[in-house]
Amino acid sequence: MHRVFRAVLIAFVAVPLAAQSPNHPAVKPAPTAASATPGAISDLPVRKVVLYKNGVGYFEHAGQVNGDQSVAIDFTSSQLNDVLQSLTALDSGGGKVSSVSYNSTTPVEQQLESLALGLKDDADTSTIYTALRGQRVEVAGAGATFTGRLVNIESHGVTDKNGNTSADHYYLIVKTDEGALRTAELTDALSVHMLDPSLEKQFASYLEIIGSAQNQQGRHLTLEDHGQGQRQLQVSYISEVPVWKSTYRIVFPANPNGNATVQGWAVVDNTVGVDWTNVQLSLVAGAPQSFIQPLSEPIYIRRPEIPIATEAQTTPQTHEAAETTLDRQELSSKQYAAPEAASESVTVDAAGRNMSVGGLMAPHPGAAAFGSGGGGSGSGYGGGVYRASDAIQQGDVSTNAFDDFFEYALAQPVTIHKNESAMVPILQQDLPATHVTLWSDTDTTPLRAIWLENKSKLTLDSGSFSIFENGEFAGEGLLDPIHPGEKRLLSYAVDQAVKVHRGVVNQTQTLRHIAIAKGVLVETTSEVTENTYAVTNAADEARAVVVEHARQSGADLDSDVKPEETTATSYRFRVAVEPHQSVDLHVKEKANLSQTIDIRQSQFRDEYLVNVSKYSPALEEKLRPLIDAESTLSGINGKIQESQGKQKTLADDEARDRDNLTALKGNDAAKRFVDELNQSEDALQTARKDEADLEMQRNAADAQVEDIIAKLQFETDLDIVTSGAR
Repeated sequence: MHRVFRAVLIAFVAVPLAAQSPNHPAVKPAPTAASATPGAISDLPVRKVVLYKNGVGYFEHAGQVNGDQSVAIDFTSSQLNDVLQSLTALDSGGGKVSSVSYNSTTPVEQQLESLALGLKDDADTSTIYTALRGQRVEVAGAGATFTGRLVNIESHGVTDKNGNTSADHYYLIVKTDEGALRTAELTDALSVHMLDPSLEKQFASYLEIIGSAQNQQGRHLTLEDHGQGQRQLQVSYISEVPVWKSTYRIVFPANPNGNATVQGWAVVDNTVGVDWTNVQLSLVAGAPQSFIQPLSEPIYIRRPEIPIATEAQTTPQTHEAAETTLDRQELSSKQYAAPEAASESVTVDAAGRNMSVGGLMAPHPGAAAFGSGGGGSGSGYGGGVYRASDAIQQGDVSTNAFDDFFEYALAQPVTIHKNESAMVPILQQDLPATHVTLWSDTDTTPLRAIWLENKSKLTLDSGSFSIFENGEFAGEGLLDPIHPGEKRLLSYAVDQAVKVHRGVVNQTQTLRHIAIAKGVLVETTSEVTENTYAVTNAADEARAVVVEHARQSGADLDSDVKPEETTATSYRFRVAVEPHQSVDLHVKEKANLSQTIDIRQSQFRDEYLVNVSKYSPALEEKLRPLIDAESTLSGINGKIQESQGKQKTLADDEARDRDNLTALKGNDAAKRFVDELNQSEDALQTARKDEADLEMQRNAADAQVEDIIAKLQFETDLDIVTSGAR
């Protein structure tokens, strides 16, 4: 298909590409800065770069301007969208940037809509020839040249003698001027010429629009700066950039001294198409909120299409009465609450300067978009500092405004050419580091690890690290951000010499307290869970093993041994194990559990109360009146159920006697069934009266139970083991 499409384009390129549709005049290119102003600055060099972890970078250009001058900066369309959202231009000599302009482009889709062909920017062979149906064409390369009107294009595969079907082949169907239908296969040798000059112009316009779309990625930004004499102009903006990466080397000395040399590097990529020559580079580990809006693209709003009104037939109508003077007075007296204006938060500093409106920081007039960062630290390498942005003057914002981010501001200028990457050092310092073996009950593979304490003044950003011991590589891993003063476990290899076995978990529940009030009984139980870990060291040197025990929700540690540290989800116990020895670790946790039971609603209340009363004689004495009343109520309920069963039996007997009496009507044997029916009716009436009496007794007994429950109030301490090991 690509081969055929190339043939189509070769055939159609014969038309003049410079021709324009009458309805689509050519778009003239915007004048360049050089042509607009003879003294325009063509290159305003980058002086400062700040890269963020969310994939954006802050760029600051700086240079000299003289008098009224234009400054030109080239971008891609994707960069320009960010630039229009964040562009800041400051003239330090009192000058003023009066305007910022750039070459705009009409979207390709919008341009193509003005053409009658109806082709999209990605039209294929079939779509192109379908658009030409009915047009006069000249076909050459398929035997003798012929002319006619294009009827259609069709495609189908060709099957060879072995039954294999090839890819689709395209065929043109043309009605020749002689009236015959001709079919010609689209091949590299076939050429098709349009014979209508206006159609040639349309297709030429189509190709020009498609071709110009390839150049729309380049945008030319021009800033008009007006002032007197030589001045310093600073232009700053943000742009999409690759995320910078952190990586660390942790080197232990040959003679252990409790420290390790931690060396940090940042991997930086320059893909913005401009050299960074002697720029001040800062790396910020943080993700300020950022987004992209297509501000550089013209936006067209689709208007509603209203149908043309057609003639309507007149029908009878009614009309409202005229408004009276009284109606107008009543209407004017009504008060309508005006909608509240959107609130804006305005912040001022001690000097009364307006610093922010609606939560957006406004730079103070004359201030640089971003100033120089803090000094470096750590063996001459760039140091990380917490500080507010220099977009505003010192003191206008406290350091808390930057507390979610930390920055590595390199003290020395950095040069990274376009389309190149570099590793820049951000840290080299000796930090306390201890070798341990880490074992967790959630991941039972023992791991070699180090316990690293960050005693530097900067935060270690998340990234990869490599461990070197005795001059050799020992392993690698990943670390999350480590703030100053934090201590963190970093695992890097499997420890094959250490084994940890977790024994049977012993769990004991003890009923400690029972309280009842207003019909609600609360049982308080203490649950003690005991875990045993056997740690074995098969190595020839001693091991410090960190056993990570998952914390039980709602429980407190109740062990003699205390953890080295506690996290949100686990306790970390440090166990020293000599060579070829084993050590047991016992961890006990205690939780207080409460169970609430509403005895007014309990279905098996009598059985439950009897079981609770067995806990102690004092408890049995307090519950005895309620147990007796509940027992009486249960007895009455039993009698009612018995009476209901008896009534069902009598009713069945009565129904059977009636059926027999009906069957033997007029027979001497019917008299016996009449006597039985009378006896059944008498017995049924007696049973129903007995049930009514029992219902009255049940209501009285139920009221007595409810009264006892309402008045029952006490609490008792207990010490009863309710469950053991599991």
